Amino acid sequence: MATTRDGTPRSSFAKVVTSSLIGTTIEWYDFFLYGSAAALVFGSVFFPESDPLTGTLLAFGTYAVGFVARPVGGLVFGHYGDRIGRKKLLVISLLMMGASTFAIGLLPGYATIGLLAPLLLILLRLIQGFALGGEWGGAVLLVSEHGSPRHRGFWASWPQAGVPCGNLLATAVLAVLAATMSDASFEAWGWRIPFLLSGILVLIGLYIRLAVSESPVFLEAAARAEKARTSEGAVERAPLLLVLRDHWRELLVAMGVRIAENISYYVITAFILVYAVQEAGVDNGTVLNALLVASVVQLVAIPLWGLLSDRVGRRPVVAFGAVGVGAWAFAFFPIIDRGTFGALLAAAAVGLVLHAAMYGPQAAYFSELFGTRTRYSGASIGYQLASIVAGGLAPLIATALLAAFASSVPISVYVAAASVLTLAAVAASPETRGRDLAERPEPDGAADPGQAAGSR
Repeated sequence: MATTRDGTPRSSFAKVVTSSLIGTTIEWYDFFLYGSAAALVFGSVFFPESDPLTGTLLAFGTYAVGFVARPVGGLVFGHYGDRIGRKKLLVISLLMMGASTFAIGLLPGYATIGLLAPLLLILLRLIQGFALGGEWGGAVLLVSEHGSPRHRGFWASWPQAGVPCGNLLATAVLAVLAATMSDASFEAWGWRIPFLLSGILVLIGLYIRLAVSESPVFLEAAARAEKARTSEGAVERAPLLLVLRDHWRELLVAMGVRIAENISYYVITAFILVYAVQEAGVDNGTVLNALLVASVVQLVAIPLWGLLSDRVGRRPVVAFGAVGVGAWAFAFFPIIDRGTFGALLAAAAVGLVLHAAMYGPQAAYFSELFGTRTRYSGASIGYQLASIVAGGLAPLIATALLAAFASSVPISVYVAAASVLTLAAVAASPETRGRDLAERPEPDGAADPGQAAGSR
């Protein structure tokens, strides 16, 4: 049987990559669907007593709530993922995300149940964010820990491609609905259809995800930890405590690398729906179609940037992307102002290709920063903590800046400032390309033989 460089059967490795890609696609479909609906209809459905821009701000406020829950999910899922395995936690995250998204599709609006409607919407958004907080780390670690160091950047980028795949799927469904029904019908009931479709997608993802094997790197590390506990009476410390004590620098690097990537992405894919419709006078269908094509372009770009990071290193590729999005932010809005489909496509596609330079190598980059028994916690917490101040607030901040200054320039400055922070994080980071994840040293005290059972 053909095997990868580390001895994993190629058929099994392909199954791992496929399951991670499909699982992340479904979860990001659910998450992005909410963002698109927040921009298009949630303001009027759940906050009808506000003017249009204020209603959009309130809807994006509930959107940001999901980002607040993500680090909590990363912490909880990371802890148990480092203790009992990656696969079990991925199944749980998929079920939670699917159930909450399906429930949003059934949720009555403000006109039916009043204030309870936005409150329930916030609760379901919190569950979405909590589930997604655990999804990313487990999905990318399964691929990273099954594969070989030589091609890790390329293969680990495929779960990353689940982000544009999910956005592509969500945008495609919304674009079809926008083209086949009136605005009044879409606002009244049509927006619920994509949320209800999530139930079918989750069943498909669950079937595929249950078929994959656990990470061999994790199983080896767990066996070593168990041997230390039984033969030496060692007590294994909580992964979160080990990350905060021994890997706080790596944690800050991961957060810094995420800032420009996360902010630029949500400005390009979520805030564009607000700016293009309300400022450039473009109809929803045209914007959604442009995003649809741009997401296809990004889907191709992500693994190519991951492949390049295997050749030249993670840091140069990420730095290039940070510089690129910082500069492009000043061209992005003037191009949209032209109001044509071609202009919208160019603005979004170039922005997403530059974003992909930061996002493609990210899975391998973060996996290589931490040891096996703290990797799920460290990668997830670093990834998700940054999302609170970055992507979670990006559409809200961008909308507020537009309302305050009536100009896109402050938004461009905002994105450029984020790029500077990411460049600083990259400069402070070591190059991680080629590290053997099975040989990453565990932090001192991961299994402390001095803390023997019954001793003090």
